[in-house]
Amino acid sequence: MTKPLRIGIIAGETSGDILGEGLIKALKKQYPNAVFEGIAGPRMIAQGCTALHPLEALSVMGFVEVLGKLRSILRIRKDIIQHFINNPPDIFIGIDAPDFNLTVELKLKQKGIKTIHYVSPSVWAWKQWRIHKIAKATNLVLAFLPFEKAFYDRFNVPCQFIGHTLADQLPLERNKAGAREQLNLSLDQKVMAILPGSRKAEVEMLGPIFLKAAQVIHQKYPDYHFIVPVVNDRRKKQFQEQIDALPTPIPLTLIDGQSSAVLQSADMVLLASGTAALEAMLAKAPMVVAYKVSALTYMIAKSLATDIKYTSLPNLIADREVVKELTQDKCTVENIVAELERLIEHDAQQMIETFTELHQLIRCDADTQAANAVIGLLNTDSASEKANNES
Repeated sequence: MTKPLRIGIIAGETSGDILGEGLIKALKKQYPNAVFEGIAGPRMIAQGCTALHPLEALSVMGFVEVLGKLRSILRIRKDIIQHFINNPPDIFIGIDAPDFNLTVELKLKQKGIKTIHYVSPSVWAWKQWRIHKIAKATNLVLAFLPFEKAFYDRFNVPCQFIGHTLADQLPLERNKAGAREQLNLSLDQKVMAILPGSRKAEVEMLGPIFLKAAQVIHQKYPDYHFIVPVVNDRRKKQFQEQIDALPTPIPLTLIDGQSSAVLQSADMVLLASGTAALEAMLAKAPMVVAYKVSALTYMIAKSLATDIKYTSLPNLIADREVVKELTQDKCTVENIVAELERLIEHDAQQMIETFTELHQLIRCDADTQAANAVIGLLNTDSASEKANNES
């Protein structure tokens, strides 16, 4: 009997768990008996992936913040590398989390295991020298965005543009009525969604600022109701404590998960920069993007960054300012309120139309494209693989 295909796979945070879920589903259509194991969240586990370590163990933000968990993370990385060396998979896929996954990929590739890095690290934005490390560590990079593939092509690093799985999952025209029905919200209600991030440090830094901005908006526009999707019980408890600390209450509802429905139901969104900005774009939800990290983390990041104009994905894809970005010193209650008021008082239809155009650009059946790329690499002949490893 032929042995089932074995795939090692690691996701480092919630967004990676979503991508891993779609990829596993697509691969199982062609290899229904395939075995998946590695580091996974609840979505990947539900698809049959065995979690050797929990996803939460890697979900840490920032240079400074990671220090507190560094020993644990290094131990997990050493353990996972040794596990896959002792039990070689047919292929290894690292989903995002480049600081963790690229080292795993390098060690495994050196042992003759084919490796894929799914989600291009932002080498075009900072630490461009990392592209040489990526080339050594991976046989193939799977990129969400066209401009990322163009960057890799400049350095002759194998890369495939596959689009984004979220662009496939969400309709080109959002169903606000259906989303509101799902969340038991009235169609006549004014709704603002708040997404302060999925990591502990993000919620700790941004939660109080976002809530204070919501308080000011509520004072000026009392008909607005605020909804907040929370990714797990830990973030829910953390954010609830911040809500309880407010001097005066505001009409706010915490919702377990359902971020897609929340974004599609909202008249506008205040969110942390990251994958959520892409989700909001695909949901056609007018947004203000804000982000802040510790001063030391920001100083380190700034010293390593190249000269890029934007940080949020809608602006990067469009290569112009489509949404307002308020980062670090600009991430203040006053600035956030001013930009939210601008959205409230002015028609955001042009922003929505641009979101639709960008959605079409990256809607490519990404799960299938990613699965086909994995299968294509699996089927490369041994001579080609040997040449790649020796290069």
